[in-house]
Amino acid sequence: MPLSPDQLDEIAAARANPQPTLRAVAPGMEAQLYHAHQVLDHGFVRVIDYMGDDAAIVQAARVSYGAGTKHVSNDDGLIRYLMRHWHSSPFEMCEVKFHVKLPVFVARQWIRHRTANVNEYSARYSILDREFYIPEPSALAAQSAVNNQGRGAALAGEEAARVLAWLKSDAAQAYDHYEAMLSQTQPDGSPQQGLARELARMNLPANIYTQWYWKIDLHNLFHFLRLRADAHAQYEIRAYAEVMAQITAAWVPLAFRAFEDYRLDGITLSSKAIDCLKRMLKGEQVTQESSGMSKGEWREFQGVWG
Repeated sequence: MPLSPDQLDEIAAARANPQPTLRAVAPGMEAQLYHAHQVLDHGFVRVIDYMGDDAAIVQAARVSYGAGTKHVSNDDGLIRYLMRHWHSSPFEMCEVKFHVKLPVFVARQWIRHRTANVNEYSARYSILDREFYIPEPSALAAQSAVNNQGRGAALAGEEAARVLAWLKSDAAQAYDHYEAMLSQTQPDGSPQQGLARELARMNLPANIYTQWYWKIDLHNLFHFLRLRADAHAQYEIRAYAEVMAQITAAWVPLAFRAFEDYRLDGITLSSKAIDCLKRMLKGEQVTQESSGMSKGEWREFQGVWG
């Protein structure tokens, strides 16, 4: 497991000294606290802290909407109503703080979600570890022929071996030079000043690992998971999202089931798509030309309805 000795000691100390609390707790999340779920070759996700549970969502909704929710007879039904009708603020009453270790290129994609509080490991003050993400051979793929930001078939044979060798050797050489630039001793043993850490880090490749604390409310976490746990998301960030989805399901099981039904496994149709579907149900033959959709829209529509 890619945890440092200090992090393991921190976890052991926290688990050895449980504290009584008057706040609401979620049993599923209590079991997740501090447990590190390994992701990729050196990465992990673990929960540091959280606030709220399914009951907190219901409590907030009944304060907000009052008599408007009295016809909903149970918590599960109310949560599904809120999800179905795109209410957001009740889900914002729940928050979670993750500790994530991830490759830099995944972090740069992840940070596009600007709805969280982030504190990242600083390579200006500390020296990064010699840990690089090296994909499994099955994850080495060619550029997709139909998607400019996606992958196609996996590389094979000598090409795959050559790419893996380059990734490993380039990462090793870059880190060797990083250490040499930081060093205050020359190869012959004589002293030198050594380059500042904030400058030396620029030589490192994007597959080196970084770490951060990432705190987010449940509404925005669901948005993150809808995009990044999707089958079309990049494999590396999807690996993290899938682990976080499992954690979230243990934390707020009622809300997560509603999220699965209406967001993760649901679809949103445009007015043109709905019109086409109605025509198809009446037995009409609909083509891309008669649908009024672009080629991209039509391809996505066919992907949903076969």
